[in-house]
This record gives sequence, C-alpha cells and structure tokens, in this order.
Amino acid sequence: ETFESNLSASQKEEMANQKAYEDLKAAKEAEIAAGQSQIEAKTGELADTDEKNAQSKVDVEDTKASLSADEQFLMILKEKCQMTDKEWEERQKTRQLEMEAVSKALAVLAGDDAHDLFTKTFNPAFVQIESTENSQRRAAASRVLSRVANKVHSPRLATLAYQVKLDAFTRVKKAIDDMIAQLLIEKEAEIKHKDFCVDEFNTNQLQTENKEREKQDLFAKIEDLEMTIKALTEAIDGLKAEIAEMQVQLKRAGEDREKQNKEFQMTVSDQRETQKLLHSALNFLKDFYEKKA
Repeated sequence: ETFESNLSASQKEEMANQKAYEDLKAAKEAEIAAGQSQIEAKTGELADTDEKNAQSKVDVEDTKASLSADEQFLMILKEKCQMTDKEWEERQKTRQLEMEAVSKALAVLAGDDAHDLFTKTFNPAFVQIESTENSQRRAAASRVLSRVANKVHSPRLATLAYQVKLDAFTRVKKAIDDMIAQLLIEKEAEIKHKDFCVDEFNTNQLQTENKEREKQDLFAKIEDLEMTIKALTEAIDGLKAEIAEMQVQLKRAGEDREKQNKEFQMTVSDQRETQKLLHSALNFLKDFYEKKA
C-alpha cells in the first residue's frame, strides 16, 4: 500500500509538473508571438520612416538647389537693377529740369509775337526787324538751355542749345519736340523698369524667405525622423533580445521538464522493481510457511 501510495503521489506530481510546463510553454510562445508581431509592425514602421527620411533629404537638396537658383537670380537682378533709389530720384529730377528747360525755350521761340513774326510774309520793310528779334529770341532760348545743361551736365541739352543758335525755327522746334518726346519715353521706360525691379526684388525676397523656412522645416523633420528611426531600431533590438531570452527560458524549461520526467520514470521503474522483489519475497515466505504448516 505504501508503494502504491508513493507511486500515485509521484504520478500526480508528474502530471502537475507537466501541466505547469505546458502552461509555461503556452505563455512563453504567446509572448514570443506577440513580440514577433511587434517586431513586424515596428519593422514596417521603420521602413516607412526610412523612406520618408530619404524623401525629406531629397526635398532638402531640391530646396537648396531652388534657393541657390533664387540667389543666383537675385545677383543677376541686382546687376540689372543696380540703379539705387537715390540715383533714380536724381535722374528723374534731371529729366524734369531738362523738360522744363526745353519747354521754356519752346515758349520763348513760339510765343505770340514770335509766331506773328515768323508767319508774316517776307516784306522788305520787316526783314531787318525780323532778323534782329529772331536772333534775340534764339539767344534767349539758347541761354535757358545752356544754363540747365551746365547745371545737370546734360550733353544733349547743350547740343540743343547750340542748334537753337544756328538752325532755322522749324528745325529747332522739331528738335525740341523730338527731345520732349524722347524724354517722356525715357521717363516712362525708367518708371516701368523701376516698378519691375521693385516687384522682382519683393517676389524674390518672399520666395527666398519661404524656401529658407521650408529648408529649416525639412531639417527639423529629418531630425524628428532620425530620432524615430533610432527609437524604432532600439525597440526592435529590445524585442529581439526579449524574444531570445524567452526562447532560452523556454528551452531551459523544456530541459528541466525532460529531466523531471526522467527522474519520474526512474522513480516509477525503481518502485516497480522494488514491488516485484517484495512480491517475490512474500511469495517465497508464503510458500515456505505453508510447507512447514
């Protein structure tokens, strides 16, 4: 009975150990499977992050190239628009003085008296008077032009003053009209050019500021992505280490269970052998005493 009781206790203990091992194995395998799932998810996230990081670096290079192109354009624009505001104001002032001068000269030459004088028929009685007044008006107009030419250092105004002295009235008036027309064309062209330069400078500055902000944003994004990549890599390495440790634990648990089972099998075998010997001894004694009786 004692042997039977001991065998039964050993068998119960073996069953309990087997169940504990199976529960432990199931738990570890579930943890390993969960770890593998996390590794797969984080590996996919890492691949996406790597791709985003690579694209962001390409975007940075594109932005740098675009920014460089804007800076190059700005250099060209500065050469094209090198006239400063002060220079532009001085040129506008000079042109205004030139226009005022030629307008005054034209007024001197084309006044009512002069008009009457130039439109009269060449009556011999008036020829000498006409010649004298014509010379005086030309001289006055020439002086007006010469003063302004010297003041603003205008070669074309000086040339016109010289023409006023020598050329006929109709040629002088045409030259003055032509110069006024040319001055108006130049004024309009310079205003358009300045407006173009101002608009281009403002546009370029805005584009440059936007691209600079975009570049800084991309740098910040790359930094965040690289931190994410580092964190994901560390997390994956940590999960792999945990899985490796759980696999080691599972292996050790299996080895321990195998050892326990061998011990149980040896115990059972020993007990059965012992029972056999005891039964043999009892049978021998039983036969011995029965014969004596």
